[in-house]
Amino acid sequence: MEALAERGVSLLDSISEFCRRHGIAESTFGRRAVNDGKFVARLRDGARITPETLDRVTMFLERHGASAPAAPPELRRLIRIAERATTYGAARVPAEGAPQRDGPPSRNFRFFDNRQKYLLFVNTCSEKWETAQRVSLELGNIHPRPPAVRVFDAGVGDGTVLSRVMRAMHDRFPTMPFYIVGKEISLEDIRLTLHRMADRFIEHPSTVLVLTNLAYAEAPWLAVKSLSAAASLVWKELPMEGNTAHSFEQQITALEPFLAENWKARVSPKSGNPVYERPVILVLYRADHKFLLDQIVPKPGGTVADYDLVIASQPYRARASLEFKAKRVLAPLARALGSGGRMIAMHSYGRDPGMEIIHKVWPNDNPFMHSRHDLLKAVKQELGAAGRDLNFNTYSDQRSLFRYDMHTLPSEISSSIGTSTLLAAWNAAIYAAQIEDDRLSDVHSDRRYIEATREVLQQHGGLWFYDESFVISHRRE
Repeated sequence: MEALAERGVSLLDSISEFCRRHGIAESTFGRRAVNDGKFVARLRDGARITPETLDRVTMFLERHGASAPAAPPELRRLIRIAERATTYGAARVPAEGAPQRDGPPSRNFRFFDNRQKYLLFVNTCSEKWETAQRVSLELGNIHPRPPAVRVFDAGVGDGTVLSRVMRAMHDRFPTMPFYIVGKEISLEDIRLTLHRMADRFIEHPSTVLVLTNLAYAEAPWLAVKSLSAAASLVWKELPMEGNTAHSFEQQITALEPFLAENWKARVSPKSGNPVYERPVILVLYRADHKFLLDQIVPKPGGTVADYDLVIASQPYRARASLEFKAKRVLAPLARALGSGGRMIAMHSYGRDPGMEIIHKVWPNDNPFMHSRHDLLKAVKQELGAAGRDLNFNTYSDQRSLFRYDMHTLPSEISSSIGTSTLLAAWNAAIYAAQIEDDRLSDVHSDRRYIEATREVLQQHGGLWFYDESFVISHRRE
C-alpha cells in the first residue's frame, strides 16, 4: 500500500488493493470507513470527495496498517471547484500549480462553502443568542488591566455573537476602553459584521475594533509569520469622523471597494480549508477619541496579545483530527491569554434530537469524535511548559452543556408539519452534524429524510441541539 501511495495512484486504486488483500467487499469497506456502502461505487462513477472524507478514509486505512495517497485526483477536482466559487465575495485565484480539471460541481461542492445552508441555520436557530449569553457569563470572571479590556474573537462569523457580547461588556464595564480583535476570512461575514458595529461606537465611544483574516497563530498578535506574506500585508486604519450611527455606517459602507479588492480567499491545496490571498488588518475607532485611545490603537509591526477574554465558538470542523484542533487552533489561542484572562471554547456536542434525525438516515454516523476532555488533554500536552500558568477547566455537564432551539410557533409542530418547517429542521440537523454535500445526493433522491425529520419533531414537539463549552484560564499574577 505504501508503494501505491508513492506512485501517486488514485484513492480508488488504494481502496481496491486494500479490499483485495483483506478479502472484503467494496461496499463493506464503504460502510466501515465512512458509513456509506455506496461510497466506492460512487468513486467509480466519477464522484469527488471532500478533505474531511479523505481524512476518514485515511484514518481507517492507517488503523489497518495501510495508507492512502496524500492528494489523490479525487480530491484535486474538489479543490479546483472550490477555488472557482465566489463564496467569499470575490473570484478566487487558483493556487499555483493546481491542476485544471473538469468535474460536476454538484459532486465537488464543499459543505461549508454553501452559504445558503449557513444563513438558513443562523436565522432559524438560537445558537448565536445562546452562545453570546454563555460568553457574557465569563465577563464576571475576568480582571481587566489598563489601558483597556482586551477581547479576541477567533471566528466572528456574521457578527451576531460579538455584537451581543459588546453590549454585555458595556453593561459591565461602561467606562473602560475596549480593544477588540476579530478574526474572519469570509468577505461576506466581514460585511455583515461591520454593519452591526455602527451602533456599538455610539454606545461605547472608546472602542478600538480590529478585523483581520490572519491565521490563528498570527491574528492575536496582528503579526504575519511568513516573510512573503508580510510583504503583501494590507494595513488600513479608519478614524471615523462624526458622532452619529448614520455617519459611521456611511463610512463603513464606503469600505466596500477596499474589502472587495483585498479580503480575498483561496482554498489550501494541503488542507482544503480557506486561506487568505493576502493578509489584511482593518482598524476602526472614533476620530474624536483618537487622543484617548492612542495607547490602544495597534501599530504595524505586531502588538502584544495578553487578552482578558478569548472567544472560540465552533473554531474548527468537528471531524478534524484531534492534533489539528489542539495544535493549530486551541494552543495558539491559549498562548494569547494575559494574566487572569479566560478563553471560552464551544463546539457541537450531539446526543440531541438533531442527531436523532441524522441517525435515522446514517445510523452509525458520529461527527463529534472529540469531547472537551480529549481536547483539553491534547492542548495541555501541546503547550508543555508554556501551559504551567494555565488552568484547564472541563466543568460538569450541568455547567458545560447548553441548549439552543430551532424557532417554531406552537402551532407548527402538530400532526401535520409544513414543508418549510421540515426543510428548515433538516437543514439545521445536517449543518450541526457537518454532513458533506457529497453524502446528501442519494438521500435527497427519496423522502426518507423528510419522514425522519417529521418523526423526530413530532416525538419531541420541536428541535433543539446541545453545544459543550470549556474554559482555559490564565492564573493572575
